Amino acid sequence: MVGVRALRERALCVAAYEQLTAEGVRVRVVSMPSWELFERQPEVYRESVLPPAITARVAVEQASTFGSAAYVGLLGEVIGMRTFGASAPLKALQTKFGFTPERVVAAARETLARARARH
Repeated sequence: MVGVRALRERALCVAAYEQLTAEGVRVRVVSMPSWELFERQPEVYRESVLPPAITARVAVEQASTFGSAAYVGLLGEVIGMRTFGASAPLKALQTKFGFTPERVVAAARETLARARARH
């Protein structure tokens, strides 16, 4: 699982991680606060963080989804805002835009199914 550039996203991904691991799914959470710094790292390091063989990836970005697709690949999914925004209480907005552990878990299951079907 790829994640996450801010504390709220990390907490959300960790909650999904806990649920999935309790079900026996092997999951990892990767925090990538800076794409630019990550891209400057040696390829060996980048591949140790995001192994090419792992194609079931989910990115969570409580902002624009711009750039995240590069890290989830063709089979992955990005949970993020695809509109300018909205005004409402935070919890309502998080639910509206899919920033819930349940949505992250569902996205992980969907990407795993796509990856298994492809292999």
